[in-house]
Amino acid sequence: MSLRIALLGLLEAVGPASGYDLAKKFEHSLNHVWQAGHTQIYPELLKMAADGLVAIESEGARGRKIYAITPEGTRELHTWLVEHPPTVTVRNEVALQAFLLPLLARDEAIAVVERIRDGFAARSVALQCYTEGGVGSYAAKLGLSQVSAGLAWAEETLAELRR
Repeated sequence: MSLRIALLGLLEAVGPASGYDLAKKFEHSLNHVWQAGHTQIYPELLKMAADGLVAIESEGARGRKIYAITPEGTRELHTWLVEHPPTVTVRNEVALQAFLLPLLARDEAIAVVERIRDGFAARSVALQCYTEGGVGSYAAKLGLSQVSAGLAWAEETLAELRR
């Protein structure tokens, strides 16, 4: 359901777009909060069209379709945003590696935590450009808070491992 909502939200925010354009938008914005590739996006757009949530506004060369959100799609998006209590699905490889760190030798554990820290630092840089307002800015701020907590955890864990 969340991929569907993410696509409806993108169409509402950016206007009509092709599956390719939506996949690129996903890569450069939503990818920080929800990951989906072309192989997931195209079939979902077809299902959404069949369900009346999007309409094919035009078709171009090589079957390129431009999708637009329908009033029914706008209603579904709005209802989900206003009424849906989000679940916090935990499936986090960083947390799994943190859980399993005691299985490693100290030097190996330090290297793992340094790699995790570097990943958090890179993610922080990537999220900075999305905090200027508009669609995605609150998610970017949430992501930056999470990254900040991750960096603090990494530094604390490294200090403990190096003692």
